[in-house]
Amino acid sequence: MSNVLGPALEALRRGEAIGLPTETVYGLAADASNPDAVRRIFALKGRPADHPLIVHVAGPEAIDDWALDVPPAARALAAAFWPGPLTLILRKQAAVPPEVTGGQDTVGLRCPDHPVALALLRAFGGGLAAPSANRFGHVSPTRAAHVRAEFGEAVPVVLDGGDCAVGIESTIVDLSGAAPRILRPGMLGRERIEAVIGSVAEGGGADSPRASGTLDAHYAPRTPLLLLPRAALADEAAQQQVMGKAVQVLALGQLPDGTAGLALPATPAAYAHGLYAALRELDGRGANLLLAERPPGDDDWAAIHDRLRRSAAGAGLDAEPT
Repeated sequence: MSNVLGPALEALRRGEAIGLPTETVYGLAADASNPDAVRRIFALKGRPADHPLIVHVAGPEAIDDWALDVPPAARALAAAFWPGPLTLILRKQAAVPPEVTGGQDTVGLRCPDHPVALALLRAFGGGLAAPSANRFGHVSPTRAAHVRAEFGEAVPVVLDGGDCAVGIESTIVDLSGAAPRILRPGMLGRERIEAVIGSVAEGGGADSPRASGTLDAHYAPRTPLLLLPRAALADEAAQQQVMGKAVQVLALGQLPDGTAGLALPATPAAYAHGLYAALRELDGRGANLLLAERPPGDDDWAAIHDRLRRSAAGAGLDAEPT
């Protein structure tokens, strides 16, 4: 592992950004204590400066390096779910650079559940700011090849940790206010969180901090995307094709007869695992329109609904008119 990590550690210590595998998505990682390195992340992604980053740490023992006034609920959640797909938003230590926090007095912390990421964090000995390794607003990467396609030689060091096991971003829980709130759903669901700390509100409140991945338009392909019930997919595809549009469909289980595209497994975990890779593949097929089947409304699908809704809102915004 040390031979693999060597170039990445050298790049991080020079203030560069690298591609980092995690269990959720690949991150664009840089030294979170180095403001110049953090600004490099923003420049590469084209990310607004007030949009905070998540600091990745090696374990719960690092919480106090970054946060103050840490509530017992935060420590309980870290003990229960770290390493794992859970980000905790806490009051920040004074030394945390404002570049990391978007100028806020809070910081997001996460310990990733990936052997390469954990080995790198332990060898580096500090925190890594690591948003998803894609241009701002676009589909998140779940393979090293996705990162290379996004950035090319601008990010020469990309650690290949295979396909991301979870496939969508972490659950974000805000513990900086009067009561815990889930600001972004993930595959770690509300029920499991409440089993540890009791009742948790969902969605941002009036005093909630800004958090990663919560803009209305996000996670988006360049091709316009519509969400439809399964019964409407084939008819919509046929109507669009009559108008001369090339259409690709993202379905659950199997594609409807007469449509072209991809089908993902009809279980939440397997669907989430394949979602972003499927969106990237469909986006590259030269279609004029993507149609995605709306998933079931069960709580287990909440995070997937969230990503698809934001993907549809942002899709095609930078595409040429067709």
